[in-house]
Formats: sequence, structure tokens, C-alpha cells
Amino acid sequence: MRERHADHDALPPILAEALAALALPPEAADRLTITGTGSLPSCFPVTALATASIAAAGLAVSELLGRSGRAPAVTVDQHLASAWFGTSVRPQGWTLPAAWDPIAGDYRAADGWIRLHTNAPRHRAASLAILDCPGEREAVAAAVADASAEDLETAILRAGGCAAAMRGIDDWEGLDQGRAVRDEPLVSVTERPVQHPAPWRPDPARPLAGIRVLDLTRILAGPVATRFLAGLGADVLRIDPPGWDEPSLAPDVTLGKVCTRLDLRRADDRQHFETLLAEADILVHGYRPDALERLGYGAARRLALNPDLIDVALCAYGWTGPWAGRRGFDSLVQMATGIAAAGQRWSQAERPVPLPVQALDHATGYLMAAASVRGLIARQREGRAVTARLSLARTARLLTDHPGSAPGPAFDGVRDLDHAPEIEQTAWGPTLRLHAPVGIDGAPLRWDRSAGPLGATEAAQVRTLDSAPLSGSGRRSGEQKR
Repeated sequence: MRERHADHDALPPILAEALAALALPPEAADRLTITGTGSLPSCFPVTALATASIAAAGLAVSELLGRSGRAPAVTVDQHLASAWFGTSVRPQGWTLPAAWDPIAGDYRAADGWIRLHTNAPRHRAASLAILDCPGEREAVAAAVADASAEDLETAILRAGGCAAAMRGIDDWEGLDQGRAVRDEPLVSVTERPVQHPAPWRPDPARPLAGIRVLDLTRILAGPVATRFLAGLGADVLRIDPPGWDEPSLAPDVTLGKVCTRLDLRRADDRQHFETLLAEADILVHGYRPDALERLGYGAARRLALNPDLIDVALCAYGWTGPWAGRRGFDSLVQMATGIAAAGQRWSQAERPVPLPVQALDHATGYLMAAASVRGLIARQREGRAVTARLSLARTARLLTDHPGSAPGPAFDGVRDLDHAPEIEQTAWGPTLRLHAPVGIDGAPLRWDRSAGPLGATEAAQVRTLDSAPLSGSGRRSGEQKR
């Protein structure tokens, strides 16, 4: 299937809302062609969300290039968009670690369902401390069974854990937090004058070459955003604290990045970080709203260190309302906002039914990437520096505002021909990687560094962003087209 969108009134509503939120002109979609068939099974248009969010990122790049020349056409393959919302890697001779801790998941409580997110050791410990039971699934189920789901949610969160009781969409909309999120824009943008105009101009073949990105994000939206930026030539440095790991995700999302560790509680690491931040063009961060403030790097301090910084931030449950500082992940937001309950009703299942992929994470990631590029447009065209804020809960509203399963054939799974033929040599072993889901004429996504573990590069080797070493010699992933 090949579909163009020259009629602005006929734009898919999710794409139209995304373009408006990014202040991209609706005529930008004149350059978009959608190909491919198949939709992921859900009572919500998950593949439409995937296609629209990836298209928004691609069209932002096209708009950036159009300011200094011809704006290139953009093509999104909706089959590949669905596939990338799963994982982009197919290991050859090795296996990805399990995605979930053994006790993570959904449990029936006395008055409903609750989901525990226990992948991080401290979150697991907090849940078990409240439940006062061994770390075995049967014991956890027995402990949850007699408790109120919402009371248990509150207790686990107060103990420093992560959990979400299942609510219906109407229940969520009736909460103060649901109303707060409904009033928030999909992409909240503030601007200020640039103090030191940069001479940088985009390269038509590598649009973000020379752009320096600091990545302070975790599972999963932020790493998706910075992977996209790296595929366009940006120098991405991901910084994690000591001890943090994402073994099931790193082979997928560290593609194209240099990864190091800093402990922002140590004076020398703080000085190192401040040097890096002062040099960055874009900061992408996913800490809870007050976390960087507690570390001494709130918004005022960040802008004091770098007045012209493009600052793109993510949180789980929104930036206003009583849950603004609440810990959360995609699967928890799906439970809280009614998505899992709607899936249960649609499937006539006995338990919660989430989306077939972590679509809130992936879609928000591509919207964050688009916001980053939109920040470059504002800096170049208008002499304005941008701060953008997004949340998983607000992206969930984008999806739930457009319910209904997609017409036409179902997504038929990842096929052999969906992968580029070259082997990528990662730190874990050889892998095949999916063809890029978006094509930008003259500027194909390609990644010059192979995927590697978090913290693979010693911080001493990264004194400045320009000194970040190449972390691998893998093939230029995604450059081949079918």
C-alpha cells in the first residue's frame, strides 16, 4: 500500500495532532508517503500511533532541511513501524535476557487488579517489604489477594516502589490527575532568546552531524528518541549512574551512542557533567520532575550552565496534578489510564490486556526526537531556544482519544525480509537489525556505532563531547533498503 497525504483535512487524526503539537505546518505532510500494510491487534490504533509518531520525527527533519534547501520527501513503512515498536534486533547465536523480573506483572487483588514493576532491585525490595512475603510469584499472589489494589498501590509507592492499580478510562478521567493530564498539551513548549547564535547548519546527507546530545534517560522512551537522533548523525553520549543496567534493552537502544557513567553525588563527576552540559546542543532527560532539582541541576541551573540548551524532558504521569512526581513506566501508565481495562473488555479476557507493544514509550520517544529537531529549527530560524516537556500519560490520551481497532489486515509479524542483510557485530554477539521504518530522501538513517553495554566507555575518555570515542566498528545499520 502507498498512501500520500496532500489533503490536510484528510490527515490521520493522530498525525494531525502531533504536527500541531510540534508547531509543524500541516502542509509538511504533503511530503509524506505511507507504505506497507497490517495493524497490531488492539482496541486502539497502535500501528496508526506508531506510524504517526515516526512520521512526525521524519517530517521535523524534512522541515529542518527545508530551511536551507529543498525539504526532502519522507516515507514511513507502517509494517516496519509496528516492528520497531517491538525490538529492532534479531540475535544470531545468542539470546536477549528476559525482559521482566520473575515477580513483575499483574495480580488479582481483593477488589480488582494491580501491576507490580520490580525490574529494578530497589523497586522489587520495596514491593516485597510492603507485601511482607518471599520473592516468589505464588507468595506474592497470595499476599496481594487480600489487599485493596489502590491501597496497595499507595503503600508501595510510598515505600519507593512502582505499582499501578487497574482503572477504567472513565475512572482515570474522573481523577484529579486524569483531568490535569487532559489539560496538558501533547508537547509543552516554552521558548527564550538565544544568547550565543551557533553557526551550525544541517548537512543534507547527515542532518544532525555536529549536534551534541546528552542522554540522561532510562527505559524506554528517551533511549528511543536519542537512537533516532544518532541515526541522523548526532553525537549522542548516554550517561548512567553506577550500577544501573538494562540488559534486555541495551542491544536495541544503545545503537549509535557512546555510553558512560557518572555519579552526580561526587564532586569530580559533577564538574565533568557540567563541562559536558555546557557544550551540549540538546539535553534529553527522563528523571522524575524533581529529581534533577534535588541533585542541584534544576531548570534554572541547567540554563545557567548553558543558556541556549534545547532541553527535552519526559515524565510518566504528567507535569501537573497530584501524581506529577510519581514513579511510572509504560506498563503502569497503561494500567492507570484505562488502556489495560479496555483491552480486557475488548478481548473478553479474565485479566488485564495491555497493548501488544510498549507503544506509549516508543511513540513518546519519537515525539521527543521530533521536539528536539523542532528545537533546532527554532534556534536556526527564529533565534529561539526551546524547552519541551512530554509525558507517557499524555501520549496515552492521544491514543485513547482515538479508540477503535484498525481496519484491514492484521500485522503479520516480523519477517526475514524486514531485516537488513548485513550482520551487526554488537558487544553481545552478531545480530540482524530491522530496516529503518522511515526514509528521508537523501538522508537515510544509519548508525556509525554498534550497540554496546551501558557504561562501556570510561568517563575519563569523554572529557568533552567532541572527544567521545567511537564505541564499535559495526556496519552502518539501517542504511540498506529493501
